[in-house]
Amino acid sequence: MGKGKAMTDTISVLSAELGLPAWLPHPVHNYLAHAVAGRSIRSLARSSGQHASTVLRQVRQIEADRDDPLVDLALQRLDRVVARSCLPPEEKVKTMNQLLYSETRPNQAVSQARIEKEGARILRRLCESGATLAVATNMEKALVVRELEGDVTTRSAVVDRDIAEAMALLHWITATARKGRIARYKITAAGRAALRDMVERTGNMAGAGFAEAPAIFRTKIAAPSHSDLSEYSSHPPYQESPLTGLSRRRMKNGERFLPESLLRAGERLREDYELALMLPGPTTDWQAALCAQTPPPEVSNGPGAEAARDRVIYALQTLGPGLGDIALRCCCMLEGLEAVEKKMSWSARSGKIVLRIALQRLQHHYEETHGRLGPMIG
Repeated sequence: MGKGKAMTDTISVLSAELGLPAWLPHPVHNYLAHAVAGRSIRSLARSSGQHASTVLRQVRQIEADRDDPLVDLALQRLDRVVARSCLPPEEKVKTMNQLLYSETRPNQAVSQARIEKEGARILRRLCESGATLAVATNMEKALVVRELEGDVTTRSAVVDRDIAEAMALLHWITATARKGRIARYKITAAGRAALRDMVERTGNMAGAGFAEAPAIFRTKIAAPSHSDLSEYSSHPPYQESPLTGLSRRRMKNGERFLPESLLRAGERLREDYELALMLPGPTTDWQAALCAQTPPPEVSNGPGAEAARDRVIYALQTLGPGLGDIALRCCCMLEGLEAVEKKMSWSARSGKIVLRIALQRLQHHYEETHGRLGPMIG
């Protein structure tokens, strides 16, 4: 207990001295303190209660980890933070003023709250089968893509590059392949454990099971009393989308029941929905938004959660009742088709036909609103 407390105190002191966030792993603190701030291995070992050889191994391991492009970029960002903290007071003020008045702030460390909000969303998508995080050189965004049957690839989420860098630094993701300018990452056991801890900490997981028995991710929805959505529990973070199962089905002529274009439209709606859930304050009343008679909000391709919420509302209002209901339930909330048919009082096995029609309308809506290729990333 005493050794653990000494290490925690050391991290707090180093964070304050070097301007680093406390969420960084202890080996990263030691590496930056040694490589950038010039602290000796022995002094770091004394202050943390560790052996000097242990600190040396940590420093060498972090140096070896810089072969990973995301880890290297994250450490470059943190190098500048530490270098700025080591400047004389007058130079530090000058540098901070330049940073505050610049249009971009590349030297800012990512906050823990932002990592948990964005990281939980991305880790959930990476738990899905065939999902990897793709990062391209000199691009501001990283993409979560899924490899489906028949060499079909679909985009399922977008994340800022600095969040991806932090996830690599925390060993939540690890590189699996690199081809040209694109590197791919998959979720690690540490990433799955971090996701479990995050959802348990927020009270959103019922039960302790993870891989063997997926637990429920509960999202409260303030729907009107007539709507059964008010008692709906949102999707488990690692549940497969109903669209993925339908995309594997074949019709009599051998064609897919849901072609890639319709699958992309559904995943795009789900991505905006998950971004909208990150808004602070009360959860959006999706059923009321679907049935609202007011004109839809202006559509924006902005990256924020508010813009994503407006895009979801606009899409649902464009689809209208019925089609909007099944798109919301199946694409966003991952409710099964049988459950939707029962709640909507539809005949058995009719849900998949209605869902395909909804996706066709949704695809047409996105092409009319954003163009055939949609907004560019990066």
